Amino acid sequence: MSTTDRLASEQVFHDRQAAERAMRFPDLDALRFSDPSYLDHETWIRPAFARLGPLTGLKVLDFGCGHGMAAVVLARQGARVTAFDLSQGYLAEAEQRALANGVTAAFVQADGERLPFADAAFDRVWGNAILHHLEPRTAASELRRVLKPGGVAVFCEPWGGNPLLAFARRHLHYPGKERTPDEEPLRRHQVERLRAVFPDLHVEGFQCVSMLRRVLRPGPVVGALERCDAVLLKRVPILQHFCRYVVLTLRRPSL
Repeated sequence: MSTTDRLASEQVFHDRQAAERAMRFPDLDALRFSDPSYLDHETWIRPAFARLGPLTGLKVLDFGCGHGMAAVVLARQGARVTAFDLSQGYLAEAEQRALANGVTAAFVQADGERLPFADAAFDRVWGNAILHHLEPRTAASELRRVLKPGGVAVFCEPWGGNPLLAFARRHLHYPGKERTPDEEPLRRHQVERLRAVFPDLHVEGFQCVSMLRRVLRPGPVVGALERCDAVLLKRVPILQHFCRYVVLTLRRPSL
């Protein structure tokens, strides 16, 4: 699939998804939310956010903002937020969500491989489930360009290293499975393309045995699995290769 066709397919898919979501948010009240409802909806979000460090007064880019919840949380933490997405439908939801939650952010329609921002424009960059939609080396080059020297980018991405999970993703039906036709989780070779641009790249896996929370109800069993992961992933680092998601921390060297 050509780049133009891929972008058109992605835009149509996410505009349709945004239109379906819009029916769940009939007014501004429905778009209000607390920070914990975003930061704790998956086990990797809060620790990933912490890697951004204090944000007061910093210029932060929400890279592929989607529904805009991250942009709101970033603004609440004192950041000066710019957010972009390919989908105009999602941008409309994000703008309404910012309005509903009383924060200010600039929203821009853009392609992550061709960013319309000046060089060294941002102190921090946040992204959730976006890099695996892009050509890694091209996206990383644009990301490095817009980051200030010493800047940090943090991305949360689905990981493709577990063959059993890969089988489930292809063949089993479960809530939230919807994906674009050419979408694939990140793998080692893609991480190495990112590392070619950001040599100081840190990767940490989340949800190994606790990925079963996708098919289990919240409760003692899920809690036990999460506690098990907290021990196993530290003591047996190779297990991170079999996790459901990874958090990538990329740093642009200081001058």
